[in-house]
Amino acid sequence: MDFNYEKLDVAKLAKRLILDVYNISKEFPAEERFGMISQLRRAAVSILLNIAEGNSRATKKDYRNFVRIAIGSAVETDCVLKIAIDLNYIHISQYKIVEPIIRELYFKLIGLSNYLKES
Repeated sequence: MDFNYEKLDVAKLAKRLILDVYNISKEFPAEERFGMISQLRRAAVSILLNIAEGNSRATKKDYRNFVRIAIGSAVETDCVLKIAIDLNYIHISQYKIVEPIIRELYFKLIGLSNYLKES
């Protein structure tokens, strides 16, 4: 099956971020398996899931609500990664690899949200 959301730039960026987050979080301490690792991965995956679910909704208002949730998940992902730096779970150089993806994704999601609001 080919779904419309898969063609969206935001969905492609979200998928790339998920793969990067999973790779980065492999280096976290084992005791964080059910803590930060789980939270970080769920936040990153939530971005794509909300894009997909919103895209399937009948109204633009519903779609926009899911996009807003995806924005929150992007911010959450960024926040957890910054905490991981502070705890020395990852090096800042690893964050600098994903930060531009998060930033681009954030602003594209804002743009999609604004488009859905205006149309």
